[in-house]
Amino acid sequence: MNDFFHISILLEPCLDALSIQPDGVYIDATLGGAGHSFHIASRLSEAGTLLCIDRDRQALDNAEIRLAPVRDRVRLCQSDFRKLDDVLAREGFAQADGILFDLGVSSPQLDHGERGFSYMKDAPLDMRMDQGQALTAYEIVNAWSREEIRRILFEYGEERYAPLIAAAIERRRAEKPIETTLELVDIIKGAMPAKALREKQHPAKRSFQAIRIAVNDELGAVAEAMEKAIDVLAPHGRLAVITFHSLEDRIVKNTFQKAAQGCTCPRDFPVCVCGNKPRIKIITRKPIVPDGEELTENARARSAKLRVCEKLG
Repeated sequence: MNDFFHISILLEPCLDALSIQPDGVYIDATLGGAGHSFHIASRLSEAGTLLCIDRDRQALDNAEIRLAPVRDRVRLCQSDFRKLDDVLAREGFAQADGILFDLGVSSPQLDHGERGFSYMKDAPLDMRMDQGQALTAYEIVNAWSREEIRRILFEYGEERYAPLIAAAIERRRAEKPIETTLELVDIIKGAMPAKALREKQHPAKRSFQAIRIAVNDELGAVAEAMEKAIDVLAPHGRLAVITFHSLEDRIVKNTFQKAAQGCTCPRDFPVCVCGNKPRIKIITRKPIVPDGEELTENARARSAKLRVCEKLG
């Protein structure tokens, strides 16, 4: 269990963004390898509390070890982050002073082949962040229609060869079920033109990303969680969100802009009749991205973007 290791991305910008108060209530909505959690909890006094949320039992078990020095300030909660409002209420709090989301898949999930997230290691087609849920990558690849597979590859993976890959999956599964990650990688490679196989990026990366997003309903979860996070923030509380995918970033950006907008009446109206008030102010007009030093140390940080907002009083 000690090899559940994760390099915290944009660590210092996240800690600065949260403006941590020692006696405050904070939520790490994506516990993962507990790197961010450890540093947040280290800034809390005995009067402060950090709620750590993750669907993955393995992440929570690891956190018992990783967070041992600060365990008296931490509460571990197995849940989907889209239910963070329920978690907060269940733990006896009405509001949070700061909330962090790191929407990347944790390094252990990618590195431990048995979870099926990696296109570099052979494993059953799984990709579930919550091992208790029913839907797996196996069902998507073997039971979903060719058109639906094409759609998710194109929309979630931005895979330009989605029609060819979906057709190849349909042909192969007609012969026998597709059971492992490397079987799927071979099908993807076989469907793509030779020039695509020569690209720097692994040919299966976009497809695996798309299937993972579909298995875990990641985009739906992000949209729901952003709204709830803003709802439960205390006045002047901060929400910090790290994204790694353009679709996730667009959801976060649009949610922030809508919450900061206030009045939605047409401009030619003499007075406001909608009654909408701004709920937040946006702290990061442009997202914060990793600097060169961080990218040198951790190549997985290259697509990370951090957006921050503050609840109005």
